Amino acid sequence: MIITVTMNPAIDKTVEIEQLVPNGLNRIQKVEYDAGGKGINVSKTIHELGGESLAMGFLGGNAGKTIENVLTSWNIQHDFIWVEGETRTNTKVFEKSGGVTELNEPGPVINEAQVEELIQKICEHTDKETLVVLAGSIPAGVDKNIYAAITESVHEKGGSVLMDADGELFRNALKASPDIIKPNQVELEEYIGADYRLSMGELKALAEKFQNNGIKTVAISMGKGGAMIVRDKFVARCPALSVKAHSTVGAGDAMVAALAYSWDKKLGNEETVRLCMATSAGAVTTVGTKPPARAVVDELIPQVEMEIL
Repeated sequence: MIITVTMNPAIDKTVEIEQLVPNGLNRIQKVEYDAGGKGINVSKTIHELGGESLAMGFLGGNAGKTIENVLTSWNIQHDFIWVEGETRTNTKVFEKSGGVTELNEPGPVINEAQVEELIQKICEHTDKETLVVLAGSIPAGVDKNIYAAITESVHEKGGSVLMDADGELFRNALKASPDIIKPNQVELEEYIGADYRLSMGELKALAEKFQNNGIKTVAISMGKGGAMIVRDKFVARCPALSVKAHSTVGAGDAMVAALAYSWDKKLGNEETVRLCMATSAGAVTTVGTKPPARAVVDELIPQVEMEIL
C-alpha cells in the first residue's frame, strides 16, 4: 500500500501568456486548474500508472473541497484532516519563450494537535507492506522536523518512507533514515554547501554515503542532464529523453510516483529505472501538473538509455 502525504496541498492554476509584462496588462491565452501539491501529484500519477494510493494531509475551505472532489472523481482514496482557513492556490505563469513565473500562496496555519492527529492517522494505515511518501513543503505552524518525526513513527510500525523535500526539511529528515529519497542535483549541492556543479563521481559518492546511513535508494534528478539512480549496489545513469516539452513542472513528482509504484509492485532495478525516466519525461509533455497517461509512459520506456556505473 502507498500513502502520499501532502501537508500543504494547492489548487494549481496554470496560465499561458505571450510574454510577462511587469507592472502592465497581461492577457491570458489559456488557463488550466489542477488539484495539486506534490503528494497529490504523486497519487494522480500512481493512478495513471495503474496503481493505488491513499492521499492524506490537510485540507481547508472551498479549495480543499475542490481537491477532495477531484480525487474522488479519479477514484483515488483519501483521508484528509480538515482545518480552518483556505487551502492555497498556486499560480504558474508560462510564457511562449519557456519562462515560468510562480506565485505560491502560504496556505492555512496548522497547530500541533492537528500535526499529531495526522501522524496518528498515518500510523493507523501503516504496516510492513506500506510505503509512506512525504513530499513537498509544509504549512506555517509545522516544525521542520516533521518529516523526521513521521519517518520514525512509520518505521516503528514496520513501514517504509520515500522522502522528497529540500532545505532544512531534507536535512532533518535524513537523520531518521528514510528508505528512499529523491533530491535533485541543485538540492544536493546546497546540502553540502558546494558552489560548483557536482560531477557524476561526486554524486555517486554522496548517494553511497546516504546508503551507508541506512537509505536504500537514492534517485538524483538532474533536469536536462537526466538522472542517476542508486538502488542497493546497483547504480544507473540515464540521459534525459528527447520529448516535446510543455512544462517541467511535475517531472520530479512523476519520478517519485514511479519510484513508489516500483516499490509497491516489487519491480527490478532496471525496470524501475526505465519506468522512472519514462514517467518523468511523460510528465513534461502534459499541460499544467497533469500526469502522463500510462500509454505515453509505455511508448517512452523503450527510448530510455541506461549506463550501469
